[in-house]
Amino acid sequence: MSMLRIFGLGNNNLFGSLPGNKSFNLPMLQKLGLSWNHFTGPIQPALARSNKLELLSISINNFTGPVPAWLATMPRLSTILLSANNLVGKIPVELRNHTDLVMLDLSVNQLEGEIPPQIGYLRNLNYLSFSTNLLTGKIPESIGNISSIKTLDLTLNAFTGSVPTTFGNVRSLTGLYVDGNKLSGKLNFLHALSNCKNLSTLGISSNSFAGSIPDYLGNLTSQLQYFIASSNSLTGSIPDTIANLSSLTTIDLDGNQLSGTIPVSITTLNNLQELNLANNTLTGAIPEEISRLTRLVRLYLDKNQLSGSIPSTMGNLSELQYMTSSLNSLSSTIPFSLWRLSKLISLNLAYNMLTGPLPRDVSQVKQIAQMDLSSNLMTGGLPDSLGRLQMLTYLNLSNNSFEEQIPSSFGELVSIETMDLSYNSLRGTIPKSLANLTFLTSLNLSFNKPDGPIPDRGIFSNITLQSLRGNDALWGLSRLGISPCQSHHKSPESLIKIILPVAGGVAILATCLCILIRTKIKKCKRTSVPSESNIINYRLISFHELVRATENFSEDNLLGSGNFGKVFKGQLDDESIVAVKVLSMQHEGASVSFDAECRALRMARHRNLVKILSTCSNFEFKALVLQYMPNGSLDSWLHSSNSPQGLGFLKRLEIMLDVAMAMEYLHHQHTEVVLHCDLKPSNVLLDADMTAHIADFGIAKLLLGDDNSIALTNMPGTIGYMAPGIELTYLFNKPNVYK
Repeated sequence: MSMLRIFGLGNNNLFGSLPGNKSFNLPMLQKLGLSWNHFTGPIQPALARSNKLELLSISINNFTGPVPAWLATMPRLSTILLSANNLVGKIPVELRNHTDLVMLDLSVNQLEGEIPPQIGYLRNLNYLSFSTNLLTGKIPESIGNISSIKTLDLTLNAFTGSVPTTFGNVRSLTGLYVDGNKLSGKLNFLHALSNCKNLSTLGISSNSFAGSIPDYLGNLTSQLQYFIASSNSLTGSIPDTIANLSSLTTIDLDGNQLSGTIPVSITTLNNLQELNLANNTLTGAIPEEISRLTRLVRLYLDKNQLSGSIPSTMGNLSELQYMTSSLNSLSSTIPFSLWRLSKLISLNLAYNMLTGPLPRDVSQVKQIAQMDLSSNLMTGGLPDSLGRLQMLTYLNLSNNSFEEQIPSSFGELVSIETMDLSYNSLRGTIPKSLANLTFLTSLNLSFNKPDGPIPDRGIFSNITLQSLRGNDALWGLSRLGISPCQSHHKSPESLIKIILPVAGGVAILATCLCILIRTKIKKCKRTSVPSESNIINYRLISFHELVRATENFSEDNLLGSGNFGKVFKGQLDDESIVAVKVLSMQHEGASVSFDAECRALRMARHRNLVKILSTCSNFEFKALVLQYMPNGSLDSWLHSSNSPQGLGFLKRLEIMLDVAMAMEYLHHQHTEVVLHCDLKPSNVLLDADMTAHIADFGIAKLLLGDDNSIALTNMPGTIGYMAPGIELTYLFNKPNVYK
């Protein structure tokens, strides 16, 4: 094909090696794209015959061998993308001759040695990435001669020394990433970077930088949005001049040795969305002026020496989702305004000196999933309104002085997985309703003052003695060595006093019992929670971590593929198992589908919807990190030749109920009605306990009112679910049998 100019085979399942000298001859080839396949072997020198080649993209494969030096002999080559392979050796010095090179990406390989100083000859580069390799030595000062560079990514190597001050000559620089190296010294290079007027991201975390943050931090460009300096050895106070950086959306100084107070000036940063000052030695109070940060989403102040009260103005932070201030010396009561934050997802105030009771009504924090108020000095009874927090999965109120009875409304915490009420002064009987919490896997009631029988169902069927110790008035579980019945020695007169009222109430109880039984029969019990369903806090997950998690998106980890891309099984750096949905960017609707699915999943939080754990997106890659479902799709169970009887009638009914509850939530229990538009067996996934979860919101629609609707994508979807009517039996392809 001697006239072929563009050859693109990306995002397929091709394997093998590239053709050798005898079979590869494309003299007019200008663009070659082989990314996202499974090619192996070396990068064949036969490619050098295509001397008109402008773009070479072979990222995310399994190519081996060194980076070819002959790439420098191809006169028109302007883009070299070789990331996420198994390339070894050193960066070729010969590349210095390729002065027309615009993009060079050698990230996520096994390259070693130093960056050759001659890299500075590539004066036309605007993107350079050597991230996630085994490179050592100092960062060459000659990179400062590349005046056109916009993005420089050197993360996750073993570079030593400091950041060259010559980087200040690169006026076009927008992103500088040197995180995860062995860099040291003071932050003097910040003075030089003040010349980079377009700088939007500065990442210097996970190094060994020391000394104080200089006042001339405030001389950096006002365009700076991300300042990430966590996990270093920085000392001193946070300079007031940080307020000059008016565009900042993220400040991350976690894990240093900073002292002094939280500067009030930081509260003038109107665009700030994340403030992370955890794991330092900050003192003083949380500023009252923090209420100015009306766009703040994440506030992390854990493990400092903060004191005083939590400002009552915190209630003005209407966008706040994560607030953690554990391991400080905060005192006084929790302000009532804090319980008005309707978007709050995680609240951790453990290990402080907070006092007073909880307010009677805490139900406005209806989205909260994690609440930890343990190890404080709080008193009073537990409010019934806690039982209305339907999204709560983790509740820890241990080591306080709460008293009175455990509210029976706690039996309505339908999503709860972990509950710790130990080391309080709670009295009365243990509510039997706790036995109905099918997701509850960890319950600790030790060292309180309850009495009466221990329920024998649900969580109490396998509860340990450690979770009940220190409660001498309980009885009913002989398997744990607890007395199977209450020991009483009553006189005949006392027995008469007991028997007569009881006999009189038997008729009433019998009537109530009949009504209760009839009511219970109408309720369908749900299956137990999947063992892997612990909450995974949302965190930033890089493209490189996804590459590692999926073993370079190996075919062995492929779970399935669809119109918009592929889904891989992966294990993240924290060893959690996830599903990674990677969109094929060549598809016309991929970006729209990504945005639609992000929005729909972000809004919708229900135990029968697949949870979105994180996202990863850049100009050429988009992926969703989702909850992993080990039992696959309903479609595979219905049509598997290996187990045609794998789903009995009752299990099918349970799955139908799971799906119905999820759809009812999407339609009626949300501020914005979500229409799935593509409900089918392959979009119903099953967890370890065969509980159903609805997935794939790529073509979902949002209804914003009676007369308004927004179709996040105009694609019609598969014939399946279209509002307002549905027969769930369609999922089983047997509408006449289970109708």
